[in-house]
Amino acid sequence: MMSTAPAAHCFDLDAIGAGLPVASARTELEAAAHSGAMVVTAPPGTGKTTLVPPLVANLADGLTLVTQPRRVAVRAAARRLAQLDGSELGGPVGFTVRGQRRVGAQTRLEMLTPGVLLRRLLADPELPGVAAVVLDEVHERSLETDLLLGMLAEARQLREDLLVGAMSATLDAAAVAEVLDGAGIVEVPSALHPLAIRHAPSSAPRLDARGVTREYLDHLARTAARAQREQACDALVFVPGAREVDEVVSRVQGLVGEEVEVLGLHGRLPAAQQDRATGGRRPGEPPRIVVSTALAESSLTVPGVHLVVDAGLSREVRRDRGRDMSGLV
Repeated sequence: MMSTAPAAHCFDLDAIGAGLPVASARTELEAAAHSGAMVVTAPPGTGKTTLVPPLVANLADGLTLVTQPRRVAVRAAARRLAQLDGSELGGPVGFTVRGQRRVGAQTRLEMLTPGVLLRRLLADPELPGVAAVVLDEVHERSLETDLLLGMLAEARQLREDLLVGAMSATLDAAAVAEVLDGAGIVEVPSALHPLAIRHAPSSAPRLDARGVTREYLDHLARTAARAQREQACDALVFVPGAREVDEVVSRVQGLVGEEVEVLGLHGRLPAAQQDRATGGRRPGEPPRIVVSTALAESSLTVPGVHLVVDAGLSREVRRDRGRDMSGLV
């Protein structure tokens, strides 16, 4: 008696996409995917990272790879999809980052960083066993992402069956579609929500010769603690760097005590602490304030947040001609 192979896992797109604005474009997304190459533009919060990967995986006859620009975003996206799918992480949904890999024989959808995918392409440009590759957050331009876009365009010349997609919140869709040899373009409109904006200026200067002043961090911590107490909800506080995250966390914790959980989120933290901050609040847990760098602005979503406090500062890479090198300022 001949044994039959187990049926490939099929993601329930109705359940996964419930309440997501991107679900309204499901027909257009499927049509673009059937064309062999697709470019998706959708603002943050529309659910493109949640719905598009499983949609592609359902259409692909093999493994679907999806890149995220940072390791914390890879783990958060994989964990969220596995939760919505009702499966264990490492089952139908897995992930790979440097030093950590959770995939299995049943994995249909694998999240990974651009660096990991780049190494796989260099080892074998045909990507055996892979049916689709989706590059997410393409607007966060990096050498690895740009290389991947070009290499995947060439890989499609070797494998006509390889589906390649690119997604972003802000993207020159026509230019990327041209690189992918006339890929189908799907534009998802943003969802509009009631929004109240309040300005809380500080009497102290924000910056001095050493960077962000301690007085301004004190003001930011007081503002965040007061706003969270008034709104009685989870809050997300943006500051420019890891040092400011740690200092504001300490200040806010001293103001709110044990009634509110205060968490930091930046690239230097251990994976377990990052995952705790991006995992959302479980039933019965106290409200939380997450203090983050720009990490949480576009490449991942912190669940449950209804209040955002922004320091109004950011660090950008600039070229120092005197030292002939780049650095964050």
